[in-house]
Amino acid sequence: MRQNHENTGRPLDRRRFLTTAALGGATIVGASALGGLDADAAFAEPMPSLDPAITKSAFAEGRITRIKGSVLEVAGSYGDQHLIQLTNVTSIWKLRPTTADAVKVGDGLYARGVDMPDGTIAADAVWVNIVNLYVTIRGIAKDRLHFTHGSHETVGHVVPDTTTASYLGGALTPDLSRVRIGQAAQILGAWRPADDAIDIARVTVGH
Repeated sequence: MRQNHENTGRPLDRRRFLTTAALGGATIVGASALGGLDADAAFAEPMPSLDPAITKSAFAEGRITRIKGSVLEVAGSYGDQHLIQLTNVTSIWKLRPTTADAVKVGDGLYARGVDMPDGTIAADAVWVNIVNLYVTIRGIAKDRLHFTHGSHETVGHVVPDTTTASYLGGALTPDLSRVRIGQAAQILGAWRPADDAIDIARVTVGH
């Protein structure tokens, strides 16, 4: 449950909490004031902040070039540079919810947070190597799917206890038996920089 007040009874100032956390202080447990934290939230339209102390969210994307303590140095796709500060508030997704230990140099990321006076972004949520592809299924094996995205051929690995499917907008299921060669599908997952494959979080067919 989202905390609405500090112990003093004053309204929650998430910017100040994020700043404090960036300096090694507070821990906040609860829903985000800036938007959802699941994988789908990375591709959702920006929503107004639920906290009046924050006028707008900051966003950054790119490849991680250096990790110094809890700060990620990121080279953006358009030549820009970002410093992403991970805090006790930060939600991290890399195929599944995880911790900062799973973040590596060379990973790609999409981050959402709050601009700090020192030029960093105090991250509310970070999605590592996240991909959202519309593909055509070209091959099916026990532990992987082969598909094309435009002219690019890709292998998607089925991850036990993680990969799910949705058919015709139905509930998520671990049963991939209804996926067929030639189908159009949406793949949500995590890119693997080492071999350019994808670990599949969800395959959606008939959406």
